[in-house]
Amino acid sequence: MISFVDPLVSNYTVVDFRNKAAALIEDIFAQEKIPIVVGGTNYYIESLLWKVLVDTKEKTSPSPGRAADRRVELEQLDGCELHCRLSQVDPEMAAKLHPHDKRKVARSLQVFEETGIPHSEFLHRQREEEGGGPLGGPLKYPNSCILWLYADQAALDERLDKRVDDMVAAGLLEELRDFHRRYNQEKVAENCQDYQHGIFQSIGFKEFHEYLTTEGKCPEETSTLLLEKGIQALKLVTKRYARKQNKWVRNRFLRRPGPNVPPVYGLEVSDLSQWDENVLKPALQIVESFIQGRQPLADPVKMESEINEDKRSHHVCELCNRVIIGDREWAAHTKSKSHLHHLKKRWKLHSKLSAVESQVNVTETQGVSEGTENLGQDRN
Repeated sequence: MISFVDPLVSNYTVVDFRNKAAALIEDIFAQEKIPIVVGGTNYYIESLLWKVLVDTKEKTSPSPGRAADRRVELEQLDGCELHCRLSQVDPEMAAKLHPHDKRKVARSLQVFEETGIPHSEFLHRQREEEGGGPLGGPLKYPNSCILWLYADQAALDERLDKRVDDMVAAGLLEELRDFHRRYNQEKVAENCQDYQHGIFQSIGFKEFHEYLTTEGKCPEETSTLLLEKGIQALKLVTKRYARKQNKWVRNRFLRRPGPNVPPVYGLEVSDLSQWDENVLKPALQIVESFIQGRQPLADPVKMESEINEDKRSHHVCELCNRVIIGDREWAAHTKSKSHLHHLKKRWKLHSKLSAVESQVNVTETQGVSEGTENLGQDRN
């Protein structure tokens, strides 16, 4: 599944990937071989491991691209309007999604429009299946295991920077120019470029937008600076994505609640000179043990599952006028500088109002007292 989708196809979804990959996996099993899924994008791998997606394409009009077009149409609307629409047809899902998360809100609306069934109802059905759990349906391949290659952060950052430099040395710029000329130049000229959908949102292309669109139209010195800016941006987003991948493994694979979670075996790759000893040999032993139905010598990585944490809880901070989704995010927000700043301002305002009210009460009390004295003098 490499280079099999045209770059201008913008409606290829994770559901399409899952259906294509699942068919290949079944074919590999039919040949009595072991499929190995290599990532990459852990969200896509998760779609293969668990029953977690809602496929509406077979239930809708066969017109090609219409489903994706509808999602794009919805994403063009204002986020608050989208969220309001979702609240009317699926209040449970709306309570779990932030109004600014237009993609997920639009997707939930699309599910309802195409099926007449709330998105939340589909998810409830998946979780209630035998083997399902709080984060989705049952595990599709019960005898799966995950090999997680991880490295010390400093070593990983250095390796990623070098990889970008190696890519440039191997002809990255020529590839970018060719891609820009064939697929992007016309979009830029017509001012209809969209770096939020399809291949154009991927890492490694949009970082060089300024360089590609101005090359040959500006001084060479400026072009050189824009090229260096693109290279540094590519290094930054690559390292940021690597951190995101590791965070996903910890939060979605290691801390995932529920009974059906494949064991995750950590393989440390900081020192490449120790690759055979630290990675290859342990990995082969783990896989051979699984094939033979034995317990591997290595122990899987264990992390405490945060079962009590609700990642989709809905909180409204009236003080900051913000919607916060998730218990951890809410706890972080209540300790943030902006929240504490607003809290301090409210406390000061409350103190001033209390002081004014106290002064008013004292004045009123004095007035009543003086009135009583005058009334006594009048009686005398």
